[in-house]
Amino acid sequence: MPFQLDVHTGVLTAVALAAILGILLLVSGFRGIVKARKLQFYRMRRDRIVQGWRRILFAVILITTAYLLFNYAEPLAYRFYTPSPTPTITPSITTTPTISLTPTISLTPTVTPTPEESYTPTISPTPQVPIAIEAQFEGNLNVPENAAFSPLEFTNQGIDALYRPIDTTDVFTNPVGTMYAVFTYDGMEDGVQWTAIWYRNNQLVNFETKPWDGGTGGNGFTDWSPRAEEWIPGEYQVQIFIGLTWKRVGFFTVQGIPPTPTSTPSQTPTKTPSPTITFSRTPEPTKTITPSPTPWPTQTRTNTPTLSPTLGPSALDTNTPTITPWPTYVPTITPTPTITRQPTATGITPSPTITRWPTATAE
Repeated sequence: MPFQLDVHTGVLTAVALAAILGILLLVSGFRGIVKARKLQFYRMRRDRIVQGWRRILFAVILITTAYLLFNYAEPLAYRFYTPSPTPTITPSITTTPTISLTPTISLTPTVTPTPEESYTPTISPTPQVPIAIEAQFEGNLNVPENAAFSPLEFTNQGIDALYRPIDTTDVFTNPVGTMYAVFTYDGMEDGVQWTAIWYRNNQLVNFETKPWDGGTGGNGFTDWSPRAEEWIPGEYQVQIFIGLTWKRVGFFTVQGIPPTPTSTPSQTPTKTPSPTITFSRTPEPTKTITPSPTPWPTQTRTNTPTLSPTLGPSALDTNTPTITPWPTYVPTITPTPTITRQPTATGITPSPTITRWPTATAE
């Protein structure tokens, strides 16, 4: 069956298609321009804006075409094609039975429990530069208005000659080695203080800060190469600051147990003979005790009889012995250079001699 289309219907179809396509292009162009203004890179932003304006231009052309078709296309077509009469169809009225609806049972509304307390998430604080790192700043703290950094990409496989990362990912397994956080930047100025801070489970593990010297735009990176045993499993993050203004943060995860550090054997030191101390024992001198004894005294007995002219027992013979006291014993001790001992003095107890009275003899 051949498809038949009259002039009026064809014109309306063309007008509708042109108008719809023009509106779609107009909306797409405006959205493209708005999104392009938020881009961080100049070339991409410029290309997107140019594409948006092109769509708007095509949209204006299509809308203008639709307007012209709607007003001038049909009269112009009738100059070349004579319109044929269109038969008018008279509709016949037919009765259509209606179906009466059966009332349905309405559900009883249930009470929805309302929680007494609603959880309100707290806003995480904005990252800040620690005071200890801020004290090491040497560059300018005025942040350029158009300075922008791309999202960070992480790799431990290295970077190429153009500072582009190789085999990026956000999950790494020990041993990790050297980690690179790669980014692109635009709108920077030399001399502005730039800082990259590395955290592990919210604990500071590494940082670098210096005046910027990489020009206005390009590719850059910050790296960290600790010892193998310092790659403790956990969540790591890298924060980028310009001056004291936070610009970008990136996250990656380290899994697996870090390798155990191996001790490097040191050279065996040569033992230097230590001097031997020889103690010489000096024989003790012979202790000499030289007492100076005093010879025992000799008792002298003197008998002096007294004779009285009268004989009788009254005459007494006096016999009184003279006793010389004992000398004092003083021992002489020769001192020794090491130990001086006190000799034990042996006391001599004199035994007195009892002298009896003499018997008087009569002459």
